[in-house]
Amino acid sequence: MSSKLISRTGSDDATSHHAILGSPCWVSLAARDLSAAQSFYGAVLGWTFRAGTLGERFVVALAQGRAVAGIGAVAPALQVPVAWTPYFAVADADETAGRVQERGGTVGVGPIGFPTGRAALVSDRAGAVFGIWAGALLRNFGAWRREAPLWLRLVTRDAFDAAIFYGEVLGWTSPGCCDVRYEHEEIVLVCAGQPVATLGGGAPGSAPDPQVRPHWQVRFTVRDAMACARAAVEHGGAVMGRHTDPTGDSVTLLDPEGARFTVFAPRPRPDSGTEPAWEGPADRT
Repeated sequence: MSSKLISRTGSDDATSHHAILGSPCWVSLAARDLSAAQSFYGAVLGWTFRAGTLGERFVVALAQGRAVAGIGAVAPALQVPVAWTPYFAVADADETAGRVQERGGTVGVGPIGFPTGRAALVSDRAGAVFGIWAGALLRNFGAWRREAPLWLRLVTRDAFDAAIFYGEVLGWTSPGCCDVRYEHEEIVLVCAGQPVATLGGGAPGSAPDPQVRPHWQVRFTVRDAMACARAAVEHGGAVMGRHTDPTGDSVTLLDPEGARFTVFAPRPRPDSGTEPAWEGPADRT
């Protein structure tokens, strides 16, 4: 039996049911050692943690008291890789999993029932893993989507083929749902008027790059990316790469179990006079 999406948004949130569908609704880390993961991300990103609603093997990470991500201890029997995974809101997890398979993707785990909904881990036809969720969302979900210090980017071989796949599976092109745009040689996913993710995979007309390993990149916004990188190394992680451009500094990191994530320190806009509000290790010294 499928579980329909339930919006638990507060009265001050104008996000409609249709605007939620197809949108990123959560990111979660599958970890082998839950306590060690909390210690690492607490040191690197300044997160605190509280119990979640999915049981004692799951916690919710908080940035300045606001929910930003989940961490779950994975049962070895599930054979789920240690990784950060984005989840997309759907009306029916079973129907969506069927569409994934019909369009050349793979269902890896599930759909599985939880006390608050139903989820599955799937992959697109290029192999990038993502999750689908039909169930209760965060209260004031629209505010979370606007304010959470994270960004998603699909790194793939053919962004246009990926956009077709996700559009058909998640209903991005349905009236009133999310929309896709082409900007700066990338495809941008816009939900409720808010850019929430990009899909990148080469210039139009170029051949797909066989060296690219398709994956969803999860990026967290911080004040000082290099301070986070130093903290990651000090606590058993590793630095995989750094990129600087006019928008800010990005550093890609591995946690001690091998999960890849990116930290991004934006440059203050000259007209804003303010700095990003999200903290990291540099803010606690």
